[in-house]
Amino acid sequence: MIQVKCIGHDYERQIANIAALFYEDPELIYVDEWQERDGGGEDLRITLAVEQLDTEAKATGTLTVGGNTRTFDYTRPYATGEQDEKAKRKTAKYAMSYALLRLLEEHTGIEQGWGILTGIRPTKLLHKLLQSGMSREEAHRHLREDYMVRPYKLELLQQIVDRQLAVIPDLYEIDREVSVYIGIPFCPTKCAYCTFPAYAIQAQANNVNKFVEGLHAEIRAMGEWLTKHDIRITSIYFGGGTPTSITAEELDGLFVTLNESFPHMDKVRELTVEAGRPDTITPDKLNVMKKWKVDRISINPQSFTQDTLEAIGRHHTVEETIEKYKLAMEMGLTNINMDLIIGLPNEGYEELAHSLQETEKLLPTSLTVHTLSFKRASEMTQNKERYKVADRDEILRMMTLAEEWAKQHDYIPYYLYRQKNILGNLENVGYARVGQDSIYNITMMEEVQTILGLGCGAVSKLMAPGTDKLTRWPNPKDPKTYNETYEKIIADKLRDLDEIYFAAGKVDQ
Repeated sequence: MIQVKCIGHDYERQIANIAALFYEDPELIYVDEWQERDGGGEDLRITLAVEQLDTEAKATGTLTVGGNTRTFDYTRPYATGEQDEKAKRKTAKYAMSYALLRLLEEHTGIEQGWGILTGIRPTKLLHKLLQSGMSREEAHRHLREDYMVRPYKLELLQQIVDRQLAVIPDLYEIDREVSVYIGIPFCPTKCAYCTFPAYAIQAQANNVNKFVEGLHAEIRAMGEWLTKHDIRITSIYFGGGTPTSITAEELDGLFVTLNESFPHMDKVRELTVEAGRPDTITPDKLNVMKKWKVDRISINPQSFTQDTLEAIGRHHTVEETIEKYKLAMEMGLTNINMDLIIGLPNEGYEELAHSLQETEKLLPTSLTVHTLSFKRASEMTQNKERYKVADRDEILRMMTLAEEWAKQHDYIPYYLYRQKNILGNLENVGYARVGQDSIYNITMMEEVQTILGLGCGAVSKLMAPGTDKLTRWPNPKDPKTYNETYEKIIADKLRDLDEIYFAAGKVDQ
C-alpha cells in the first residue's frame, strides 16, 4: 500500500502510471493526513508538492518508509513561448513525474530505461524533435535530461528512426497519402491475452455473411471518396482477428471489390494479410493472396512450446505452424513475418531460447518480439491467478536474449511500441531483414498520415495533410452492431472526412 499526499496539484493519474512501472497493481491511497494501518505494518508514504512559478515548475518529493526518508527536488523551466496555463500545467506534471520516478528508482533499485515516458510513442517523439531542427545530439540530450530516457534506449530509438527513414525516405511528406486497415474480426478461438475484436467464427456463423456485405459497402464508399479527391494509398493491411478465418471465396471477393474501388492500386507500396493463425491457412487462401499480389503475410507461432499454446487457447500445433510456413514459402509467398511473445504463462528464459532456436530453422523475413501486456479486458487479466508469468528480472533477460539473437541473424529493429501494464516496462519491437520492413507498421506507429480503418473494430485516425492533429474514429467492435449500423457508419465517416480535409483546405471539393 502506498499513501500519497498531493500538494498544489491533482496529478493522480500520472502518479498511478509511474507507480505501476515499479509495482504490480499498486494500491494507492491519496490522503491529507497519514493513516495508520490496522494490525501494524508500515506503508510507503510519498509527498509530492508542485509549484507553478513565473518561469519554471518546481516539484519536491519525499518518500518515507521504516523511519527512513528520501527527498528529491526538481525544477523544469517552461519551454520558449510556453505561457498559457495548459502548457505550464503540462510542464508541472513532467516535473512531478521526474521527482517521483527518481524517488522510486532509489527506493527499489530498479532503473526505468524509458524514464517518465508513459503514454507517449518514443520513436514518434524523436522524429518530432529531429523534424523541428534539433541536431541528433540536442534531441538525445532533451530526451535524456527532460524525460530520463537512458542511453541504451536512445541508441535503440535512433537505430529505428534511421531505419524508418531509409525504408520510407519521404516519411515526413507522406501525409498527402493514406494507409488503409481492413479489420476482419473472426478467429478460430480467442487467445487468453487478446483484447482485439476477435470472435470465434463458429459462434458467429450468423453474422459473417452480413459482415462481409457491410465491409464491401465500406470499401466501395471509401474508394469513391479517395478516387474523387485523387488521394493515393501508401499501404493496405488486412488485420483482425484473423483475416484468413473467412473462406477463400470471401477473401477473393474482398480483393475484387478493393481493386475495383480503390484508386492507383498499382501505386500501393505494400499489401499485407495477417494470416496469423496457422489453423486458418489453406492452399486455396494462399492462392488467392498470390493471385492478388499480396506482398507480405504473417504466420504467428507466439511460442514453439505446445503446452503454452494450449494454455493461451491457440488450438493449433507447433508442427502446424512449421508446415504452413513451408507451404506458403513453396507457393511463392516468401515475405513472412512471425510473432513471438515474451512472458507467456509458464514460460521463462529456456522456453524463449527454444522458440528462437526453432525460428532459426525457418528464418522468416521479419520477426516481431512482443512483451506480454496484461490488458484490462483480456481473459488472462481477469483470471490472473491461473496464469503464472516470469518475474521482472527474467523478462529482462529474455528481452536481451531476443535482441542478441536478432542482431546475430541480421535482423534490424525498424519499429517499436509500448503498452500499459507491459511486463518489465519493456517494449514490443519489430525486426526485419534489409528490404523486408513493414511500411504499414511504420506509418501506423509514427502517425504520419491518415489511417482509414474499415471493418469491425477498425479504428481510423484521420489527419489532414499539413497538420499533426489526429481524430480517432472507431468502428463498432462487435459484428452484430457493425452489421446493423454500417450504412450510418459510412455516412458519418464520409462527413467527418470532408470536414477535416476541407476545413484544412488540403483537398478539392
